[in-house]
Amino acid sequence: MPTLTEPIAAPAGRAKGVPPTILTKREHTVEIVSDSGEGAQRCGQIFGAVSAKMGNGVWTVEIIPAEIQPPPRIPEGASGYRVRVGAGPVTNWGDATNLALAFNEQVLLARHRLNALADDAILLVEDKWATSDDADIRAAWEAAMVELSTRHYRIIPVPMEAECLLLVDNPRKGKNMFALGMLARVYDRDCERIKEQIAFTFRKKSEAVYTSNVKLFEAGYEWAETNVDVRINVPLQKMDEKLVVMNGNEAIALGAIASGMDMCAMYPITPATSVSHLLSEVFERFGGIVHQAEDEIAAAGVAIGSSYSGKVAFTVTSGPGLALKTEFLGLAVMTEIPLVLVDVQRGGPSTGLPTKVEQSDLLAALYASPGDAPHIVIAPATIEECFHVMITARRLAEAFRTVVMVLTDANLATGVTPFKRPTPELNWQAEPVDLSAVPVGTKAFQWDPQTGLSRRIVPGQANGMHTLTTLSHDEGSKVAYSSGVHQRSSAARSRKLAVLQSLLTPPPVYGDATGDLLVVGWGSTKGAIEEAVDRMRAEGLKVSSLHLRFLSPMEPGIKPIFQKFKKVVTVELNYSDEIGDPYVTEENRRLGQLAWLLRASTLVDVDCWTRVPGEPLRPGSIVDAIKDRMPKGGAK
Repeated sequence: MPTLTEPIAAPAGRAKGVPPTILTKREHTVEIVSDSGEGAQRCGQIFGAVSAKMGNGVWTVEIIPAEIQPPPRIPEGASGYRVRVGAGPVTNWGDATNLALAFNEQVLLARHRLNALADDAILLVEDKWATSDDADIRAAWEAAMVELSTRHYRIIPVPMEAECLLLVDNPRKGKNMFALGMLARVYDRDCERIKEQIAFTFRKKSEAVYTSNVKLFEAGYEWAETNVDVRINVPLQKMDEKLVVMNGNEAIALGAIASGMDMCAMYPITPATSVSHLLSEVFERFGGIVHQAEDEIAAAGVAIGSSYSGKVAFTVTSGPGLALKTEFLGLAVMTEIPLVLVDVQRGGPSTGLPTKVEQSDLLAALYASPGDAPHIVIAPATIEECFHVMITARRLAEAFRTVVMVLTDANLATGVTPFKRPTPELNWQAEPVDLSAVPVGTKAFQWDPQTGLSRRIVPGQANGMHTLTTLSHDEGSKVAYSSGVHQRSSAARSRKLAVLQSLLTPPPVYGDATGDLLVVGWGSTKGAIEEAVDRMRAEGLKVSSLHLRFLSPMEPGIKPIFQKFKKVVTVELNYSDEIGDPYVTEENRRLGQLAWLLRASTLVDVDCWTRVPGEPLRPGSIVDAIKDRMPKGGAK
């Protein structure tokens, strides 16, 4: 299959009505931006979902202001949705937007100032602000047009509100459907599929709401038919297999159901909350329940209590919630109660950037617990992996009687992409709770001296009665403070990670197994890193990449892989110091979190390039950064 960067011919054509220019593109990126609450995200969600169902590769990213409801018409309040549409698979949000549809010029300025727009981008802008009765607004419009004129954008004014007022009294509640209609015409989307998606989106609303939104959609389509002289053709791919379209949080929720988990205890927190939204709609059909606790600590306690009774429960949170759950996580490790915790990472520290993506919880996920509390940490790299990771996590939690943390992030949580429809298998689900009598004399923590594993005894099993304690204890769960017992129990809990690592295989290298530079990443950056590697390899550079899913324990064989490259550098969405910054030296430089771990575990001098822009990394930025870090004699 051709890559997204390969050019293809741009045939000319004629659309119905006006004679538009048809541009055929291997990929195209569109943004819808507005003030908060104007529905730009819903418009983008429908556009992205329909594009995927029609046969395009799709990757979407939400553009969310840090404040829940910022003042209108300020650049900092830009809210929207970015959709990268491709003729083949799309694995990340790309570099720049080719077409933007803005509800006012100020939110458009925000994207311009972030260099989010391609230099030749087409900009469809609500034009009512140019003739506003408010002189300040008119002046702001004029100043924005001057600033935007510094690039080679093509600006097309659109009387969105005036057109919507022909159909509805309050265009603020419907302008997004007019925008959707324009996009549908420009990108030649299937109108019937869009209407089906509108019906699904407003399935809890009245028929009148659906009808009104469809009329606005059709009005936008007709307006673009007559007034927009460009069409974008991104070739569709024939789909030989059934696909599903969802975001990472939906994949987490459905993966939990497929794995047989039947309890989710959580407390609402951005950007993790939508996991519970889907579960709340469908979980009971599969025998599960969602428990919204009074706080993060209680949510962890309820999940652990449920697991103690014989099930495997899970809890979902984000960075601040992870911090609050810390004490309970230590309890689960010490008592060896299985638990799955999903941490949808966002910018920090503290409440930080609630709606923005970061990968800054890695070290906290590994070490933020008093005492030695070894547990498993896994990071899915794609939305499809968000589904399957839950099955793996449940199995590992049960088999190793420990905590399994799943690290996703806001990029995976809100991004939408199609992937192969999973075929549920019975063996994904947990075995029925074993309530048969345990052999007489069996101890609650009868650690195998080789593996550290012990039989799980659930309340109610005959001969299994014991007192559960979070204090240091011996094999019989008897409180014991002697150094020998604590050494032995600590070794048993730790040994389980070594056993798990012995069952893993080395991670595959993307590209050649040897070369000048190896780029190492984890989590949602996989698509952007591999696209950057493809571009560099196309230029003749000897660059490969490695993406890690298991972070505790790490996959085996990493050091031998590193030794086949002249230099190793991590690319991460967390903070690190730059050599050359004031007071920063090789001795005191703070590294990326994965780089820190890899240096400790391999003793290889791993470099890093990390950023915390509050948005996903762009392949072009990674290319520029990695070229600067090519080893001497390695760069072309």
